[in-house]
Amino acid sequence: MTEHSGVRLPGRRATPVVSIRMLGAFAVDVDGRSVALPAGAQRLVALLALRGRTGRSRLAGLLWSGTTEHRALASLRTGIWRVNQAAPGLVVSAHGIVELGLAADVDVTDLIDRAHAVLQGGTDTISVDGGAGPGELLPDWDDPWLDAERERLHQLRLHVLEAAAGQLAEQGRYGLALESALAALRADDLRESAHRAVISIHLAEGNVAEARRAFDLCRRTFVEELGIEPSSAVTAMLTREAAGHARASLHSVTRDA
Repeated sequence: MTEHSGVRLPGRRATPVVSIRMLGAFAVDVDGRSVALPAGAQRLVALLALRGRTGRSRLAGLLWSGTTEHRALASLRTGIWRVNQAAPGLVVSAHGIVELGLAADVDVTDLIDRAHAVLQGGTDTISVDGGAGPGELLPDWDDPWLDAERERLHQLRLHVLEAAAGQLAEQGRYGLALESALAALRADDLRESAHRAVISIHLAEGNVAEARRAFDLCRRTFVEELGIEPSSAVTAMLTREAAGHARASLHSVTRDA
């Protein structure tokens, strides 16, 4: 028997629908059913979902770094067995390589895809979150291999917020643009590009006094926290605006005379 129009017919097993959630608490669902995994098996699935196919020795070393290679590889074999007992076929190992054996909907991957769409110019593909975000990456885990993954998502989020702020400002949607820029600033108040985004939005709206206050905050933060002044690029933003106002005023006086 065969399948037709998405209807499963006798004699053919449907491919399981798998979802892996790591933004917040870890969770694996197969065909809508929550799958319970022990801690070591959870970390095995999470690492493969984040990094893809990985060599056995490398994988064992990352997950069980505090033991010998022999024991780490034994723990890896046990972890693979436990995962597949709970979700058959989810992890496969062949020719020294371990990977997910079933296609999975991974929330981190979905987030990255939507973020890349924003960076390519599509503000409608992701909501401006006002700083709340979709949740941190496995916040209750303290595994060292997660540090690089968390930093990647942190930097990506900051770039998305700044890109969205610029795109929204170009569309004249200054309120949402400012919300996005301020969210980036709250996430990292030592990030000069976030300060520049806030200042530029105020200037685009014609709110020079607000831009000046934003600049003063930037300067005070940098001097107190880093012992340095903001770059000349930030100062030049207000200098250009002041020069523009001066020219406009002179033109007005000359015209009235």
